[in-house]
Amino acid sequence: MKEEKMKLPKMTLDEFFTTQDERDNKNREYVRMIPVKEITNFPNHPYKVKDDDEMFSMAETVKQFGVIHPVLVRPKENGGYEMISGHRRKRACEIAGRTEIKAIVREMTDEEATIVMVDSNNQREKILPSEKAFAYKMKLDAMKKQGQRNDLTSAPEEQKLKNKTTREILAEETGESSSNIQRFIRLTELIPELLKLVDEEKMKLRPAVELSYLTKEEQQQVFDAIEYTDAFPSHPQAIKMKKLSESGNLTMEEIDDILEQEKPNQIPKFKIPEDKIEQYIPKQYKSMEEKEEYIVHCVKETSERERKQKQNEYVR
Repeated sequence: MKEEKMKLPKMTLDEFFTTQDERDNKNREYVRMIPVKEITNFPNHPYKVKDDDEMFSMAETVKQFGVIHPVLVRPKENGGYEMISGHRRKRACEIAGRTEIKAIVREMTDEEATIVMVDSNNQREKILPSEKAFAYKMKLDAMKKQGQRNDLTSAPEEQKLKNKTTREILAEETGESSSNIQRFIRLTELIPELLKLVDEEKMKLRPAVELSYLTKEEQQQVFDAIEYTDAFPSHPQAIKMKKLSESGNLTMEEIDDILEQEKPNQIPKFKIPEDKIEQYIPKQYKSMEEKEEYIVHCVKETSERERKQKQNEYVR
């Protein structure tokens, strides 16, 4: 009869000289008040934290009552903590002048932390396409490292039948289709200027995905052409640009020609050279959207004033 070797649990040298109770306590989560300055943001956090009206309203509530729902952090090796869930609550504390925040402290691996960070933020009411794009990519990469899949984009037919791909798992969790998950991840290849147009709902998801296959230089040329023509590529137009890029024939002239083509059901745009009206627009209106809203407001007021004037003249 062969003598069986006793298997010892894998542990680090430091763990070897600790008791089981100490090791259990280390892995147990707990709640405590933590100085805000000791918490750093999650690396490459994909969700935007804006100092908008909603944030200032939250800060006012925090100022009066504190943070009701604790944030989630994990301890860092060299001291301090890393935020997993609660970046907006932390920012509200900073604005409100609170120096401490109630936090759940939990030991997590990098992969576990990434997955929890994405899952907790995906419960938000409104998420920008850019936020989804980087969040989905981060989570799929984390799932890949955990060994749930060998790659992100394909799998042998036998494996697809036996096990689900990470995209399929994520699709079930988020309610997105697997193909939509892939589309969102492609957005991470866009230059920031084009990605912002998707967030602002000026450019649709599918044409943006096609443009993501262009080189960064070509994407910049497309953005410059959009700025100049004030026209946004349709899906077929973006596909045409992609094909020209693949053949090495996408030039600035081709981009302009494609964008200037009239699209089906396109609403005609009324254009005014900016230098003709710039001096009449107050300086606090900086973006094109703000300027457009101001002009529309002025036109409405003028129209209403003329209507009332005509009405008074008719009464006389």
